[in-house]
Amino acid sequence: MAADTQPYQEPGADEVAEHDLPALAAAVRAEVALRGVGFRSADGQVEFHIDPVPRVIAAQEWAGLERGLGQRVRALNAFVADVYGERRIFADGAVPGRLLEAANHEPAMRGVTPPGGVWIGIAGLDLVRDPEGRFLVLEDNAMTPSGMAYAAAARGAVAAHVDGSPVPLDGLPELLAGTLENARPGGTGAGLAVLLTDGPRNSAHWEHAWLARTLGIPLVTPSSLTCAGDGLTLHGEPIAVIYRRTDADRLDTRVGELLAPAVRSGTVGVINGFGTGVADDKLAHAYVETMVEYYLGERPLLPSVPTLDLGVPEVLEQALDTLDELVIKPRDGHGGHGVVICAQAGPHELDALRRSLRAAPGDHIAQPLVALSTHATVVDGRLEERHVDLRPFVFLHSPTDARVLPGGLTRVALEAGAMVVNSTRNGGAKDTWVLEGSGGAP
Repeated sequence: MAADTQPYQEPGADEVAEHDLPALAAAVRAEVALRGVGFRSADGQVEFHIDPVPRVIAAQEWAGLERGLGQRVRALNAFVADVYGERRIFADGAVPGRLLEAANHEPAMRGVTPPGGVWIGIAGLDLVRDPEGRFLVLEDNAMTPSGMAYAAAARGAVAAHVDGSPVPLDGLPELLAGTLENARPGGTGAGLAVLLTDGPRNSAHWEHAWLARTLGIPLVTPSSLTCAGDGLTLHGEPIAVIYRRTDADRLDTRVGELLAPAVRSGTVGVINGFGTGVADDKLAHAYVETMVEYYLGERPLLPSVPTLDLGVPEVLEQALDTLDELVIKPRDGHGGHGVVICAQAGPHELDALRRSLRAAPGDHIAQPLVALSTHATVVDGRLEERHVDLRPFVFLHSPTDARVLPGGLTRVALEAGAMVVNSTRNGGAKDTWVLEGSGGAP
């Protein structure tokens, strides 16, 4: 897709435009401050920016998205289970074995089956609209996806000042609680559920605290936990389920070493489990539609942004010949770090990138530069178009039971022309309304 393709412009917001925009933006900022919503971005701990203009998605379009999202996460969960099980998809040649050779996976988890067969209890997928207005999946996030509490915060801050009747987000606690309960060893029984955090230094610590309060479970750090044989306890009480939100997501970290005996013995369920990073691998993204067909025997409902496997020599040459039209990403990258938008790169950076790709083509993937859709956003007291994406959240209650939070979190790049919307790169957010009807101004 050419870099100069015009982006799709999301429906306008006529009723919001009738507000005193500086006053409306100030009122929403005050709501955010009152709730203490914060995020540690590239500039340090800052107030989370919520734009007052909601994004609207019609109910009919959302229904199709919901089916596609659930299907995709069920297939990804089956893929992770296969990676740590028989590895049929590789043996059958449906996916190349070199994907696994360099992927972020945990060989020590081979042979482990988590309670209920759920590896990816919670997924946050990044969706973009192409210039024709179609939703495409840009990335899959299955290790420690963040944003659901920020979606709830955006709803609360905007709803206090902008009239509308979106599908409510009241079901979030139930979706979360159901995911944790179904991760209990044996399905039911005694034992605590806890949310494990790194503490205030984690960029999304506000979300961790909000989720723990909402679920009514303890918010704990690794130093709070005690090993008891193959189990874990908190102040002497057995732990049955851990909702892991630590940045440390490998078994060779302090957190991994602490949890590993309980995870391997099956005495504690962990959401999301160690080893799910293999589903986040940028090269795995190239084969998700194949996974849907292979594991589910279904036609993929939600397309991916095309992803070029640079480990294939002819594909690498094709990418090098059209580099100015591509985005290059490290396979294990996250938060927008290491991403090169080639159309915005200088000649010296592109020359260095070419050398790097030729030296180690398997370390990166390439995607066409999608002209992210834009949405009216309040900037300096007036409406301006800014690029957006969408992060919906999927909750697996079993390998076949996927449930989706209505709407999710729209992320917005606050600088004119910016294409990286991540909160860690100083982006903001919008409330996302699923509405009956054709969709338009709230």
